[in-house]
Amino acid sequence: MGAQVGKRYIAASGAELIVTKGGDGALQDGDTPLNIKEDGPPASGSDAGEVQLGKRYSSADGAVEVLCIKPGKIELKYEGAAMELQAPKVLPSAD
Repeated sequence: MGAQVGKRYIAASGAELIVTKGGDGALQDGDTPLNIKEDGPPASGSDAGEVQLGKRYSSADGAVEVLCIKPGKIELKYEGAAMELQAPKVLPSAD
């Protein structure tokens, strides 16, 4: 099952993510696939990293993007590769 746009995913730590740009691969917490929120959290996960509330993360190739809606300890990966924190977009000033 791929990462579906608009779906909420949950990690074992309780961290929640919403997919803003989807793809065919799977979101993972270490080696454990994330569950859709309605299915409940997976039994186990990794505590190696942490996601921050309101931050966006993208896959190395830019194919998938997620938004953190509940922070927690998670080693966020897409298809086995670590996802990266995106830099905030700079908006033009409204002088």
